[in-house]
Amino acid sequence: MNKKFSVIIPLYNKGSHIARAIESILKQTIQNFEIIVVDDHSSDGGPAIVKSYEDPRITLIEQDHRGVSYTRNHGVSLATTDFIAFLDADDEWMPTHLETILRLIEKYPEAGMFTTAYKKQTAEGKIQWANYKCIPDAPWEGLLSDYFRSAAIGNSPVNSSVVVIPRGIFHEMGGFPEGYWYAEDADLFGKIALKYPVAFSWEFGAIYHEEALNRACDIEYPRNYEEPFVKNARDALMKGAIRPDLVESVNEFITTREMHRAYRNIYHGNLKTAQVILKQCTTKLRNNEKMKLLILVKFPVYFFLRDIKRNLIKMVRKK
Repeated sequence: MNKKFSVIIPLYNKGSHIARAIESILKQTIQNFEIIVVDDHSSDGGPAIVKSYEDPRITLIEQDHRGVSYTRNHGVSLATTDFIAFLDADDEWMPTHLETILRLIEKYPEAGMFTTAYKKQTAEGKIQWANYKCIPDAPWEGLLSDYFRSAAIGNSPVNSSVVVIPRGIFHEMGGFPEGYWYAEDADLFGKIALKYPVAFSWEFGAIYHEEALNRACDIEYPRNYEEPFVKNARDALMKGAIRPDLVESVNEFITTREMHRAYRNIYHGNLKTAQVILKQCTTKLRNNEKMKLLILVKFPVYFFLRDIKRNLIKMVRKK
């Protein structure tokens, strides 16, 4: 059977989750795929679990620790198909995910990336839809009218565990930017959305596990640098290189990402840094959120009280 999809799984200390991810691929309603698991020098039993599978479509690549962007890019460099699917090692697909993606590819060949809808499993175990905005109601599928506005006021309509990207477009955009520990996927998705349409289906395609262990986005470091897409988009706006119909939405997207960065800096007590970030944020859609953050700059005691509450909850649960 000719392989249609190359599924790239970056693996780093996700031994407790990797089997679930692989099994969810093997249960797809279409079976013409290859699975490339790239282990980023895990110290747990994850690689051994991958090796235990005898399916010839599964390949394990082991490397020195290089970070998630290099790991994904390495996997793509070994792919033998024209369509690259991604799945994080702690997430899982629904059985019809690739079938839906294939339908989108056939209907919208001009798209630069294809995605199904996903749900989140929270730390409390609740499964709920991602917070989608500016997308027609289910069961709609088609080309998104405004990827950046949707991502600015809700969850991103594209996630690294549901997206499929044509290999040629992936290489055209330079893949995932290396050297970043956060928002490397937003950079690639944003660059694609600036140039190509985005195909979306409300078909439930995956579960994004927020309760999983060792998630990179849970790292509590202050974010002292602009995300790569924020920097690139600002440069493009200054040069007039973004289509006029996208300028306002791209600016709102930049503001949303920067407000996240300001929030993290307030949490870590970097109040002057947060204030500088917020002063540079211009928005028509999120002025209320911006004002709340400016208040937090003046009264950061909120975080102290929040941490007390969290610690009390942890103590109760242990009992």
